[in-house]
Amino acid sequence: MRTKLSQFNFELPEELVAKYPSEQRDESRLMVVHKESGKIEHKQFKDILDYFDEDDAFIFNNTKVFPARMYGQKEKTGAKIEVFLLRELNSDARLWDVLVDPARKIRVGNKLYFSHKDNPDENILVAEVVDNTTSRGRTIRFFYDGDDTEFREVLKKLGNTPLPKYIDREPEALDAERYQTVYAKELGAVAAPTAGLHFSKELMKRLEIKGINFADVTLHVGLGTFRSIDVEDLSKHKMDAEYFKIQQPAVEVVNKAKAAHRRVCGVGTTSMRTVESAVSATRNLKSAEGWTNLFVYPPFEFNIANAMITNFHLPKSSLVIMTCAFGGRDLIMDAYQEAIKEKYKFFSYGDAMLII
Repeated sequence: MRTKLSQFNFELPEELVAKYPSEQRDESRLMVVHKESGKIEHKQFKDILDYFDEDDAFIFNNTKVFPARMYGQKEKTGAKIEVFLLRELNSDARLWDVLVDPARKIRVGNKLYFSHKDNPDENILVAEVVDNTTSRGRTIRFFYDGDDTEFREVLKKLGNTPLPKYIDREPEALDAERYQTVYAKELGAVAAPTAGLHFSKELMKRLEIKGINFADVTLHVGLGTFRSIDVEDLSKHKMDAEYFKIQQPAVEVVNKAKAAHRRVCGVGTTSMRTVESAVSATRNLKSAEGWTNLFVYPPFEFNIANAMITNFHLPKSSLVIMTCAFGGRDLIMDAYQEAIKEKYKFFSYGDAMLII
């Protein structure tokens, strides 16, 4: 029987989409869902300590968000253009894949001028559109005389925190810190691995003191994570490919915990997709690097993690579908109705769910 997109639809009141994060990272709300019994508990995120013991393992996605949203002006007309950096294609040629908005105004050969918002009359950077990739996608070449380090500093200075459109507000000073995990290291994501936003430095330290081991993996989250699914038959949906890397220290932490029948917790859908993209013949984790377009939907046999932390996601998103694959569709859909009734906050800055 085919798994259908409509099975993952629900009514989400608009006011439950979080516009801002909780005051303290680890004081957001936490719903704990027990897979076997179906029991649901309502906690605070820092209570997560109570559910894990010595020699359990947490898998963290250590990707770091770069300020990917820039605003430029079109030559001659001066029309304001949003340019969203997706990925660097060639560092020597300074070629980037980007999304532009409004796309209908941007053609091959157009030049775009970028200035700092505090001094809009001074053009710091110029780019030329060299190719069309999709309806909104373009390849652009930046012109800059300095070295690569200086160029990246300029991009950072001109860029804005890439808050998802659903948050529906301009980035503020707090977002530069809060739309980033405290353990972010590897620069390359255009969206945060949001389940990790609930971990404070203090909570990380307390987990460490309790004897819980950490495995760092990297998956550079792309906009494809948030792309809507347009097919009813989920077997026909194709995910955008995202770069991932799993190194030997993480492999050892995870496989040791698995061998000892300990709890292995994937922090977020991105961590789960990463490790499920690198499973050995013996159903253990293996080191790997490359691109994954793995789309996880029910029924799916998870090989690595037996616990999962995730945020509350939007209806019919690939993220809620993966959560249902892990926790069971009926149980997770019931939990979501409970979350709506209890006014949990949804999406990137929202509350969290632990499935054990």
